[in-house]
Amino acid sequence: MSQPSRKQRRNARRTDALALFNGDQALPCNIEDYGLIGDCETAALVGRDGSIDWLCWPAFDSEACFSALLGTSKNGRWLIAPSEDVTKTSRRYWNDTLILETQFETADGVVAVIDFMPPRGSASDIVRLVRGVRGRVKLRMELVIRFGFGMDVPWVRRTEDGALLAICGQDMTVLRTPIKTRGEDMKTVAEFEVGEGESVPFVLTYGPSHLEVPAQIDPAKALQATKDFWAEWSGRCTYDGENRDLVMRSLITLKALTFAPTGGIVAAPTTSLPEKLGGARNWDYRYCWLRDATFTLLALMNSGYTEEALAWHNWLLRAVAGSPANMQIMYGIMGQRRLLEWEASWLPGYEGAQPVRVGNAAHAQLQLDVYGELIDAFHQSRVAKLKLDEGSWDLECTVLDHLAEVWDQPDHGIWERRGDGAHYVSSKVMTWVAFDRGIKSAEKFGFKAPLERWRSLRDEIHREVCDKGFDPGLNSFVESYGSQLLDASILLLPSVGFLPARDPRVLGTLAAIEKYMMRDGFVLRHDPREISNEIQPIEGAFLACTLWLADAYVLAGEIGQAQILFDRVVGVANDVGLLAEEFDSGAGRQTGNFPQALTHIALINTAHNLSDAKKPVGKPAMQRSK
Repeated sequence: MSQPSRKQRRNARRTDALALFNGDQALPCNIEDYGLIGDCETAALVGRDGSIDWLCWPAFDSEACFSALLGTSKNGRWLIAPSEDVTKTSRRYWNDTLILETQFETADGVVAVIDFMPPRGSASDIVRLVRGVRGRVKLRMELVIRFGFGMDVPWVRRTEDGALLAICGQDMTVLRTPIKTRGEDMKTVAEFEVGEGESVPFVLTYGPSHLEVPAQIDPAKALQATKDFWAEWSGRCTYDGENRDLVMRSLITLKALTFAPTGGIVAAPTTSLPEKLGGARNWDYRYCWLRDATFTLLALMNSGYTEEALAWHNWLLRAVAGSPANMQIMYGIMGQRRLLEWEASWLPGYEGAQPVRVGNAAHAQLQLDVYGELIDAFHQSRVAKLKLDEGSWDLECTVLDHLAEVWDQPDHGIWERRGDGAHYVSSKVMTWVAFDRGIKSAEKFGFKAPLERWRSLRDEIHREVCDKGFDPGLNSFVESYGSQLLDASILLLPSVGFLPARDPRVLGTLAAIEKYMMRDGFVLRHDPREISNEIQPIEGAFLACTLWLADAYVLAGEIGQAQILFDRVVGVANDVGLLAEEFDSGAGRQTGNFPQALTHIALINTAHNLSDAKKPVGKPAMQRSK
């Protein structure tokens, strides 16, 4: 008898997954119904229902101990919510902090659950404070710890001081609370009541299992320390333009996605949230992408966060050290290079979207655009007067020497297409950026460089892109040489200084994007006219691309059109200001990994651009060709 194919096995797993969802286990929330808490080394997603459904501990790229986001409550979660019917739920962050408060109203009263992760000391903690606001409310706590992405059930016991210890392999957690807990159906539960003015703390702490049990913290002091930390950090923001609350929330989110020990910034704290609900394009985003480098630096530097910008720059320098031929498109939070991809087949996936992937095979692709991002990031850092390592220029020269030999090769492009490579226009443009910024750095800062060769290559690339990457019939730049399809990444041509925004070819490209690449007012990243079924039906609009179109309009002087696009994107942010990678306008839902750093970075930069453009004398921040 023949063995089932990989596709048949995957379909069988999907059938089993859907069967689970039709059972008695609660579904995860909509993606946009989650809030974020974190300690700048990892982050957790808190649902509107009071359940923490996702947490990788002790770091962003560790295995998850709460995986209900990609499965069911049996895969790990931590619920604290009223045990009676909830008539109304509201939530907010405490001012400019990462302290999340969720209020539940019932027939008997109102209760608030305050969730936060204190700045990390010797261990990592999640603190949940339950406070009575009005009346008296009955609540239930359910703690389901499942290490190994929802697979591994820990050994649980009580310590001498009454804490609840859970150990499995290398991992250990300890729960401390004055409330009596008990075991029930492989989970820890408690029922309790809170009256007006009363407060009940729950503290869950992580530690390596071979070490002593982590010390107990004072929840009240931890709350004040966390409040002070974020208040001080937020107080350094220099942005004073419109939509400051949204910009501040995006900056806080970016800080929360930063791995403090190294300065690396993950693209998102999640894996395998689908780009299309029920689809298979589910990727692990818990890594650091080089292509986000310049956007990230500008968002931080223009907002007053030079310390974070320098930390990000230094992470870049360490990550890419070595042979330029081996430079990757992404790295781990500490600069790891082996991001091997595998599937967690026991997890049914978010709303049945499979497979659930861990690791990212795209790390080994050739993507020429990252060379331009790297050199541009170094140039922008110098322009902003960041103090760079003395070896930075030598590294850049080595990278450009290598790029001179490979720039004309096909690659996999900014969207990391799997399969054969192509001559993507945005990739070629970014190789132009690499030489252009190398020339500008040498000229501006007096570095020794083979300027004649670099200028010759820069001009050759420019001519080739304009000749082979522009379609006169469409009056637009296209996705790749010889193609008649568009691609949202070509929106970056004016922002990186390849051509002026008022150049007829750029204006024609913007018009073509609006004609062919928009759905319900949002920009898609792939051309929907593409014949392949792998692309068009898969995903919704890419929110960062919509903001890239807004940036192009700012540079072209079309401020009104840019403002409309910006308002449209911020209009789909959730109630606490968070955005995923994409927006499915048909379903009215956010999709993709969440919250997405690139989306929030684009929001920050577009807000700066609009604010600067509206000033009597100003220059948009994203004009990157200084």
